[in-house]
Amino acid sequence: MSDSEAKPAENTAATAKDGAAASEAAPKPEGAAEPKAEGNELESLRVKLADAQAEALKVRDQLLRTAADFDNFRKRTRKDVEDAQRKGLERALLEVLPVADNLERALQAAQQSGGDLSSVVEGVRMVLRFFEDAMSRLGVERVPSVGNAFDPGLHEAVQHVESEEPAGTVITEMTPGYKLGGKLLRAALVAVARPKANGDEGTSGEGDPTQTPLN
Repeated sequence: MSDSEAKPAENTAATAKDGAAASEAAPKPEGAAEPKAEGNELESLRVKLADAQAEALKVRDQLLRTAADFDNFRKRTRKDVEDAQRKGLERALLEVLPVADNLERALQAAQQSGGDLSSVVEGVRMVLRFFEDAMSRLGVERVPSVGNAFDPGLHEAVQHVESEEPAGTVITEMTPGYKLGGKLLRAALVAVARPKANGDEGTSGEGDPTQTPLN
């Protein structure tokens, strides 16, 4: 074979070799990597969704437990309040019932006294003492009235009466007042002193001019 025939063959082989190398060095199409990246992202989203669902179930369970605990607490509190009210009422009745018993005894004594009012009066006094003792044990105290200065926080004036007592002094108690635990339970209904009128002023008209009812 001559040198001229061998050169074309060598050139052909070199061209083929260069073509193969160029094809290997050429970058791969981007579309081939996209499916794999999308698959990884989808898997990551699935994991996050599963975690979120698990957390939501956990929070829901906690909320249900909290609601159940609160309902139980509400029921226990209501029962405790009802029990306390019942016990308070029972205590009050146990203190007052002896007063009713003594009233019955006083009535029986009055019927058997044959008109002797002294025994009736003594029986009523005894009942009153029992009542005052019972009220004291329950924390009830009587509001001081007669001889004290009128106090709108403790007294309710139903009448003004001319008197030699200083003006504003309580001189008569129509209905006693009571306090429970230091708090006013019922105001005392009282008559309050006022200065006497000069001369005969205000003496005309109906009724007692020395007494002025309050409307």
